[in-house]
Amino acid sequence: MSVYRKLQEARIKLQNTALKKSGKNKFAGYEYFELGDFLPAIQNICEEHGLCGVISYTHEEATLRIYDVDDPLSNITFASPMSSASLKGCHDVQNLGAVQTYLRRYLWTNAFEIVEHDALDMANDPVATEKEKAKPALAVVPKEPAKKEVMTGNAGEDFRMRVTYEPEGDPYEWLDLVSDAAHLALTLVKKEEDIMSIFRTNKVIFDKAKDVDKVAFELIMTQFTEAKTKFKGV
Repeated sequence: MSVYRKLQEARIKLQNTALKKSGKNKFAGYEYFELGDFLPAIQNICEEHGLCGVISYTHEEATLRIYDVDDPLSNITFASPMSSASLKGCHDVQNLGAVQTYLRRYLWTNAFEIVEHDALDMANDPVATEKEKAKPALAVVPKEPAKKEVMTGNAGEDFRMRVTYEPEGDPYEWLDLVSDAAHLALTLVKKEEDIMSIFRTNKVIFDKAKDVDKVAFELIMTQFTEAKTKFKGV
């Protein structure tokens, strides 16, 4: 049996498998598959059909090769141009990890013909656009004036971040703003307790960041983990 026949049978097996989408984009109003929603099922199906997928990266592209384990010279290649990320407050390795996670998801989705929400259709849907514009802007900070433009950061203050979300705006520009604000707040802390104060005071903001993009949210949370480690042993 050729590797193409094996892959096609594996696709049909996955198609008949009940998969649940755990990713949610509340701002655009759709759900999507995260990598963990389908990869375990794919690995089991590949094992049954004698297939093995191997992902590799170069500076130019990311590649998924699906091999026939009985004939490694027989394989099918799926490729995607390499991309980049520049999440503020994150070092190069963290940004690289975010890119690789996305590309792994897209490569497996492509190889197994997994049907996903079409973000371009959603963006061009005039009905959806009007619904989004009709929603009131979400203010994630109180209305009272702040002592500083971005946040307060002196000892004894509440580290309130001055960030709001406008539904019609670019959510990823907003994520950059959240990451910048968190990074600035964490540079102002005087003790470990201040770190948790920043998180608790701005939890609504971080919850919204998680809704927009889970990977970006985790990278922002990494800043908190790294900040806490600086106080260990002090």
